[in-house]
Amino acid sequence: MRLPMPSAAVATAAAVAAALAVLPGPALAAETPATSSFTISDPRIKESSGLAASRIHPGVYWTHNDSDDGPYIYAVDSASGRTVARVTLTGIGKPRDVEAISLGPDGQLYVGDIGDNRGGTWDHVWIYRFPEPKQLGDVTVEATQFTVKYADGARNAEALMVHPVTGRVYIASKDENKGGLYEGPAALTTGGTNVFRRVAAVPWVTDGAFSPDGTRLTLRGYFTARTYPWKDGLPVGEGERVDAPWQGQAESVTYTPDGSTLMFGAEGEGSRVIAVPVAAAASASPQPGAPSEAAPTPEPTGSFGKGALVLAGGLALVFGAKRLFRRRSS
Repeated sequence: MRLPMPSAAVATAAAVAAALAVLPGPALAAETPATSSFTISDPRIKESSGLAASRIHPGVYWTHNDSDDGPYIYAVDSASGRTVARVTLTGIGKPRDVEAISLGPDGQLYVGDIGDNRGGTWDHVWIYRFPEPKQLGDVTVEATQFTVKYADGARNAEALMVHPVTGRVYIASKDENKGGLYEGPAALTTGGTNVFRRVAAVPWVTDGAFSPDGTRLTLRGYFTARTYPWKDGLPVGEGERVDAPWQGQAESVTYTPDGSTLMFGAEGEGSRVIAVPVAAAASASPQPGAPSEAAPTPEPTGSFGKGALVLAGGLALVFGAKRLFRRRSS
């Protein structure tokens, strides 16, 4: 359950909204192509925290709420914004903080119950897996539940990505100073704990996605996104800056099945999913001789960067208050 934020945080949020209203045009990414962007119209989806493009249902995207919902996964038709299926998962425990969803090469959806709003104190988290339904409509399916731990201790995470070629699962932790990309075992098992090991440093991450051919990894945060070449199981160099849209509580990203477009989503009732063509997404190239692991995101530049710097402090208070009240309500 989400409690109201303290008055100071509400005031800060209002100031942030006012600041956004006066930012120069380039600070807000254009919704191109407009026909590919869409609005989630289902009032039950208030905290869309992950996106995965269907491979068997053209134009359909799978999503889920952040918390306080239940074992539900929704299929949204991008042509209309309407929900065309709700999947109820059985065979699992009570979801705690579902943060991500990804479609594997095995045709199964992987759901990451990996959030930890207490700052990384859960001694384990879970991944749920179930076959993507061949027919759209409300259905109940039995899912497989996997227990996950990190080799270097508990942490908060919001991004789960399944590599589209190898099928290996990766999780990116969410931390201002020491975020990490964690690699799961070659195959998940229900017979014991699946240990994920840190393989690279990453910036603040709220979601991520592999390109359909598995050669690129895109990671997003609240203010920025970057795409990294993927080689030998690792992100390479500093990556390319992506012209991600400003979305406030920016929580999700996925590629379209053909890899031509990145779809960026956010929390909130009636939230907008914005399409950004991959060819137009990159605005910077990897630096020659860059290290072979993902590096922290540089300071934002340009008009968006100035706006982001102005807003960062205020938003930090808002999200901090949100985290505090979540702790108190746990």
